[in-house]
Amino acid sequence: MDIHIRWMIRRDMPEVLAIENESFEFPWPEDDFMKALRQRNCIGMVAEYDERVVSHMIYSLHTNRVELLSLAVHPKWRREQVGSRMVDKLLSKLRGTRKKAVAMVRETNLPALLFLKHNRFLATDLCRDYFSDLREEDAIQMTFHLRERATA
Repeated sequence: MDIHIRWMIRRDMPEVLAIENESFEFPWPEDDFMKALRQRNCIGMVAEYDERVVSHMIYSLHTNRVELLSLAVHPKWRREQVGSRMVDKLLSKLRGTRKKAVAMVRETNLPALLFLKHNRFLATDLCRDYFSDLREEDAIQMTFHLRERATA
């Protein structure tokens, strides 16, 4: 499948919101996307296939890590490696002092936990009452550590 990953732009928002609403019990509203994207260190990306948005992700860059804030793939395009290609794009931001990627996942979101595990993330922490929207829920911190290649 030939997808193109690019920066998210304002006109992508209707498709992004539709994917978000189809993907999550507690989807981000448009205001949350806009608030996140206004931050200097926050980046939105989309995957396109045939000029249609099929996936999106929001992440933030920090000195020592990249934090995945949201990732969703349109239900029709799941299990087609679109999500893994998005994660690969995210992990390509690891270099220099930035050696890990983290994601906070609802403990009840088994598909996301398994997806991240499949993409080499490990469960590294349990954060009590991390989500406090409609119901309090714990988060599992999933972490990918960049392993430096030995130069011998």
